[in-house]
Amino acid sequence: MNDEQLLRYSRHILLPSFDITGQQRVLESRVLVIGLGGLGSPVALYLAAAGVGHLVLVDDDIVELTNLQRQIVHRQTTIGKTKTNSAATTLQTLNDTIKVETIDHRLSDDELTEQARLADVIVDCTDNFISRFQLNRISKKTETPLVSAAAIRWEGQISVYDARQADAPCYRCLYDDNGGDIQQSCAESGVLSPLLGMMGSIQAIETLKLLANTGVSLNGRLLIVDALSMQIREINLKQDPACPVCHDKENN
Repeated sequence: MNDEQLLRYSRHILLPSFDITGQQRVLESRVLVIGLGGLGSPVALYLAAAGVGHLVLVDDDIVELTNLQRQIVHRQTTIGKTKTNSAATTLQTLNDTIKVETIDHRLSDDELTEQARLADVIVDCTDNFISRFQLNRISKKTETPLVSAAAIRWEGQISVYDARQADAPCYRCLYDDNGGDIQQSCAESGVLSPLLGMMGSIQAIETLKLLANTGVSLNGRLLIVDALSMQIREINLKQDPACPVCHDKENN
């Protein structure tokens, strides 16, 4: 690190469990962020500020007025632009020392697999079950840690699925994918904007811990937040012996 980097990231370097070694790992890392909405906004902002060396941003949507209540990486001036372009502009203004790569179309399985293999961590900031199951399957196949969160109304949840650990549960261990994509959207049910900021910030924390190889991740634990009563509870997760993803011999 040069003198400017030492000064910029000094508050991380001062942390005993992070220090200069952890920050150097962050600077040399590559993170794949899927979705630049309410979750992806704080994730991208904090990872850029923290100095993640290479951020790959994926989203096929454009910025709309209704997004601005919660998608804080975007601005009024970027309404009508792609979310990837809008976010990249904000991030480069925040930290022009990092590389920001944008992909403004939905990734095929092959494309996503390639990106997952290149990444140190995948951050799932999508808003539908179909995308989450796809990301889970590919993160398991490539053994790339997956940090996944969701939020709707006043409720949020987050976990880490780390396929590098043989006995780690995956997203499919928690949710059955036979029911189709039945999840309600924010447009149908609403969502509290700071809740998305809270969940996205926890995603950023878990990502930085994985990159810096420090602390204890949420692997094997599901954190559930009820913002209306401000209660947080934790559920221990175990690998489902019948999970078709964890026990897919072709991919494992």
